[in-house]
Amino acid sequence: MNDEAIDVLLVEDNPQEAEIVRLYLAKKYTHSYGIRHVRSVSAALSELSSGKRPSVILLDLHLPDTQGLEGFHHVSGAAPGVPVIILTNCNEESTAASAVRGGAQDYLIKREVNAALLHRAILYAIERQRAEQALRKVKERYALAVAGANDCIWDWDASSGRAYFSPRWNDLVGLPADARVESLQDWWERVHPDDIGELRRLLRADPDSDRQHFEHEHRLRHENGEYIWVYARGVVLLDVQGEPMRMAGSISSITKRKETEHQLIHRALHDPLTGLPNRVLFIDRLHQALRRFKRDNALRFAVLYFDLDRFKFVNDSLGHSAGDSLLVSTARRLMSVIRPGDTIARMGGDEFAVLVSDIEDESDTAQVAERIHNLFHQEFSIAGRGMYTSASIGVAVATRDYDSPDELLRDADLAMYRAKRSETENTVIFDTTMHQAAISRLNMETDLRRAVARGEFVVYYQPIVTVSDQRIVAFEALLRWLHPDKGLLAPESFLSVVEDTGMLASLSWWVLEQACKQARDWRNGLVGEPPLRMCVNVSAGMFRAEHAAQRLKNIVLDTGMRAQDLSLELTERDCMDHEDATQATLAELQRFGVKIHMDDFGTGYSSLSYLQRCAYDTVKIDRSFVQSLDIEKQSAAIIRTIVGLGEMLNINVVAEGVESQEQLEALVSLRCPEAQGYWFSRPVSPGDAGELLRRAYSTAY
Repeated sequence: MNDEAIDVLLVEDNPQEAEIVRLYLAKKYTHSYGIRHVRSVSAALSELSSGKRPSVILLDLHLPDTQGLEGFHHVSGAAPGVPVIILTNCNEESTAASAVRGGAQDYLIKREVNAALLHRAILYAIERQRAEQALRKVKERYALAVAGANDCIWDWDASSGRAYFSPRWNDLVGLPADARVESLQDWWERVHPDDIGELRRLLRADPDSDRQHFEHEHRLRHENGEYIWVYARGVVLLDVQGEPMRMAGSISSITKRKETEHQLIHRALHDPLTGLPNRVLFIDRLHQALRRFKRDNALRFAVLYFDLDRFKFVNDSLGHSAGDSLLVSTARRLMSVIRPGDTIARMGGDEFAVLVSDIEDESDTAQVAERIHNLFHQEFSIAGRGMYTSASIGVAVATRDYDSPDELLRDADLAMYRAKRSETENTVIFDTTMHQAAISRLNMETDLRRAVARGEFVVYYQPIVTVSDQRIVAFEALLRWLHPDKGLLAPESFLSVVEDTGMLASLSWWVLEQACKQARDWRNGLVGEPPLRMCVNVSAGMFRAEHAAQRLKNIVLDTGMRAQDLSLELTERDCMDHEDATQATLAELQRFGVKIHMDDFGTGYSSLSYLQRCAYDTVKIDRSFVQSLDIEKQSAAIIRTIVGLGEMLNINVVAEGVESQEQLEALVSLRCPEAQGYWFSRPVSPGDAGELLRRAYSTAY
């Protein structure tokens, strides 16, 4: 065995761990190794079905298409007689031990493996497997002899040229009980044409031995014309000249086992809920389509990617069983409109994909997309009630630039999210600008995370003044990003990415703390001057967290700022979306002395009931009304109404976005108490804001 090359099938999805195994087995030991590496159970099953059986299988328990013992059962079932060594992490040792009890030869903990240990484990597994196989064959022969009626026993004698087949043969192939079969040719004539060559090769004599065992799985033609699967095994005895003089063995039916294997493979490639092809099978077919297209660009195809709008709402309101029913109903409808030759797959969750083959141009994909949209115009009956849903579809059409299925799926996914954000299009065809935008957004996210670590965020301040005499009474703290390449960036250029990455809350708390420290410093430098408020934009979501109120109180107390000088600004949408817990937190902060402002008032529902319920101290009139004062009479009427409402409810009013003397004079005539905007000052650095204060308090503004 020292000169024997050991064929290793490595089933591992982690490239780094697979490379470690390669390096270990490359060391010079008593054996050489050949390694075939695959990354999933489905790929391993495909490799095993190719006919080349490995010497040993190294199997990771966590793979993209299986988890735990399921992968082991698939692989060991497809490779009987091949030793399997489990590769596992230390926290999954019990699962690996279960695999050993189920037939694996050994398991190794990845972090503890070295080259010598891996080499020893492979040799041990092979030798132990061989010993077990030898023992198993003895037991099998004994069982066959005792229960011979369960298998067909056959025997061939070269001297007479005649063969014997037990009565079980007639049962297997559907012959009458009294039919006589006395020639090996009667067996071979029934073997499937694709299998006969391998069977004849196995029965060919080996001149270097006097006895030769064989085993083979093949298909036999039944009398009804169908094929059944059988497992044949036996021994060939040779004479002194090396010619076969006797062959004997058994033939057993394995049709049920083959059906089970087929079912396992089907399950590995199909979604168990809807019965549609799953992601693995879809990507395989997409890969085939891409290869055909590379050979012949006339064979164009496209990928449609979509999910169900508001699907989470169905799960949350009616339960996951209702969500599953909706997915099954959707799958059935989709199958009814997909063209023959196209593939519809469930990619996971509520996501579906369609491979549209043999298209002439993009209009073909538009027709398929339209048929899909029409499906959702019909009512679904789910959990005893009617409901409607819809889909936003992204399309990626094959071009020569694509080299892998993942690239097509990526671009179709990008187009789908563009469709979701669009107010006018429910189907969007991918173009390169979308990919460039996605790359730009990814770079932005990376830069944002680095910006936090590098301290690139700063707080700027814009004054709020009295309309009557333009006296500074407050500052609004505004986040800015001092980008090393792009300079000073306003939140409009990066806020959406901040929200998507979950950084908004942490940045908002940081701005709060910086603003409170700055307000304290200004207050200490302006002893005896009138109170100066500090306004900070926040999100209502910040105050859903436990102990949020106490955290803000601690900031106020630690910085030495007066609570009544701090104002929290929430948008009108935030105000209306308050949960009870958030409202309770804000109420607690008001009792502590903190002021609550409603920002952008007038752009949403402008609900008077929420003004009353939440007891806001100030409303800020959205800049859109101020900027249209010169051209729309309605704007003046709206501002007059809001100011009057503030007077009646004892709520302060601030007009945002003042940019001209005419707008200021109009606000004076409308008796608006306070205002802010570029006419008074742009947002400025803390130093420049301090200078504004010093000038304001030393001279008239």
